[in-house]
Amino acid sequence: MSEVNRGSRIGGWSRFVTARPRLSLLVALVITALAVVAGSGVGDRMGSGGWEDPAASSTYATRALEREFPASQPNLLLLVDAGAKGVDDPAVAAEAERLTERLAAEEGVIGVGSYWQTRAPALRAEDGGEALIAARIVGTEKEAGETLERIAPEFRGAQGPVEVSVGGPVAVRHEMQAIIQEDLLRAELIALPVTLVLLVMVFGSAIAALLPLGIGIVAILGTNAVLRGITEITDVSVFAQNLTTALGLGLAVDYALFIVRRFREELAEGAQVRDAVGTTLRTAGRTVLFSALTVAVSLAAMMVFPQYFLRSFAYAGIAVVLLAAAAALILLPAALMLLGHRVNSFDLRRLFRRRKPTPGDGIAAGARSAGPEGSGGGWGRTATLVMRRAPLFAVATATGLVLLGLPFLGVKFGTADHRQLPSGAEARVVQEDIRGGFPGSPGGGLEVLGEGGATPAEYADYRDRVAALPDVERVDGPVVSGDHAYFTVLPRGEAVGQDAQRLVGELRSEPAAFDTSVTGTAAVLVDSKDAIADRLPLAVGIIVVVTLLLVFLLTGSVLIPIQAVALNALSLTAMFGAVVWVFQDGNLSGLLGFTSTGDIETTLPVLMFCVAFGLSMDYGVFLISRIKEEYDRGGDHEHAVVFGLRRTGGLITAAAVILAVVMVAIGTSRVTNTKMLGLGIALAVVMDAMVVRSLLVPAVMKLTGNATWWAPRPLRRFHERFGVSEGGSHPEVGTDGGKGADGADGAVSGAGERDKVGV
Repeated sequence: MSEVNRGSRIGGWSRFVTARPRLSLLVALVITALAVVAGSGVGDRMGSGGWEDPAASSTYATRALEREFPASQPNLLLLVDAGAKGVDDPAVAAEAERLTERLAAEEGVIGVGSYWQTRAPALRAEDGGEALIAARIVGTEKEAGETLERIAPEFRGAQGPVEVSVGGPVAVRHEMQAIIQEDLLRAELIALPVTLVLLVMVFGSAIAALLPLGIGIVAILGTNAVLRGITEITDVSVFAQNLTTALGLGLAVDYALFIVRRFREELAEGAQVRDAVGTTLRTAGRTVLFSALTVAVSLAAMMVFPQYFLRSFAYAGIAVVLLAAAAALILLPAALMLLGHRVNSFDLRRLFRRRKPTPGDGIAAGARSAGPEGSGGGWGRTATLVMRRAPLFAVATATGLVLLGLPFLGVKFGTADHRQLPSGAEARVVQEDIRGGFPGSPGGGLEVLGEGGATPAEYADYRDRVAALPDVERVDGPVVSGDHAYFTVLPRGEAVGQDAQRLVGELRSEPAAFDTSVTGTAAVLVDSKDAIADRLPLAVGIIVVVTLLLVFLLTGSVLIPIQAVALNALSLTAMFGAVVWVFQDGNLSGLLGFTSTGDIETTLPVLMFCVAFGLSMDYGVFLISRIKEEYDRGGDHEHAVVFGLRRTGGLITAAAVILAVVMVAIGTSRVTNTKMLGLGIALAVVMDAMVVRSLLVPAVMKLTGNATWWAPRPLRRFHERFGVSEGGSHPEVGTDGGKGADGADGAVSGAGERDKVGV
């Protein structure tokens, strides 16, 4: 495709989005209002599970046991506290019997049993002061939650001579969902005003500061509507709402900062409003498009995993990224067309300075205050210093990042449980009482499902062989119904510890006269880890290959995409090291207000990698595109690197700080996994913007020199046809020392050349 044709396409797009700006904004307002209605109540339709593999052996066994032996899979536990009287007191026993009968009569509740019916030691506390009523609430997560909401108030609290508390897995999930929604609202109330203040500090103009916030709100509301529709088709995790808020605000700020910054630069250089919008779309707009695609690909990679917890973040992430980009590329240009020079109105920063503002004030003027050959202030001086000592900065920065990531070598993977909840949550208190005061930790064992039928002697032989395994504490059963039977196997030590996980494999390999399958918390964890390990190479491969392709289309270089992937991965080391050091090992747990479980939930590192890698590419695309634009114009590699960092260093840092504020607000959640997600990604984006983009990238680009822009001839032809060109032809890299084909230094200049921008 010719340069002229590509430029014409961009010109056509510019005319399309700016022809009727008032109509565009009116349509956006109507669509946003409809999104508010469509997305209302989306949180109530989401689940709080999704860590299991639906195709795993443990999932099959769980469903079969629920169908054949409902009492074997209790998800509701009523903790009956008899106090000093003890659970065997006649009055206590009578009241407990009435509670059991009432619970069995509730719709949607099956498999009800209690200590007073079975006298099972596992259902009675060791001190005799408490005992359990166990049951199973049937249906989907949403249906089970609705049933719990209906019946819990009728059983909770004082009941005659006893006090009843509600717990069990269904109560843990339901309380976690409620807390996440409350914390999300609080995070939004924190993040929105703080973001607005930071934007005012960055832009100076209150009008300009409101634009990114508006784009973010549109993206968030639109994504909620999309998620509401997806919940009609499949399960969606409530945790995904946190990502919607964080990325909606963060990416909207990134994209709007980049576009408004470029628009104000063009105005400051004397361009008319329509021309300024057109140039902005052809340069910054194209960069936003590529950035959105790279982030969306990183998040889409989670679709390859079977757990709906991870897939939910892909649904939410793809929707919010594309909506933020669409709003930035359609609504924002329309708003800028209407505002024109008024985008600089209401400079609130002048309230805090004594001197009268000058034309040099503001983000655009600050960027252009340095001449084209100067160092350009702090960021230009930083780039110059780093490139002067490139080997030192490259080695020191890379070594430091690797050292920060070393704790991750000791990572231990586990599963989310009641300890995710704050210490005062009722469901957690119940589970802690059971964990510490009841023999055998009810609900913490492994269930072995037997199918196909067998004789009593064959069942007894299997039970005896399982009981002889070194990691087994006790075996209960079999409970037989027709051709089905099940055994309960209590492992030694922790219910999901290494011994329990090893026992899962031993049980699955133990020969039997009937078909067996194993479930339980440890079995679900083992299957989840296997599913992630099986799909992880595919997910990483998708991210790497598509990222390499997109960055190549943006730059036409072979080396820059490889650098981008490698440096982005390196920028995540501090996040992974901190996750283990803080959340697994428990350092700072008192300060941050969480309980360390001694492991990391299996899916969290995958989620954090995909999100943080995408955001790192977001900043990387901003920097690389501006470097390439200047390189295409002038052909001077080192000057282009200094220029790119000078023009985007403050922008990227401001965007990273604002996104970090949003993620820290998410990290104030009382649910540990959400806290880990928010604080971990906040650290990752700050390290990427302030260390990798500021120090490592210019150092590495100095070391690679003009070879940075090399590509073999077939790939150059491919890029010329399908890739992006930022104006004038960049010089061939070869023996001419980086000069153009005519041997001249070739500083391509002039507005005419700048406008030759293709997509």
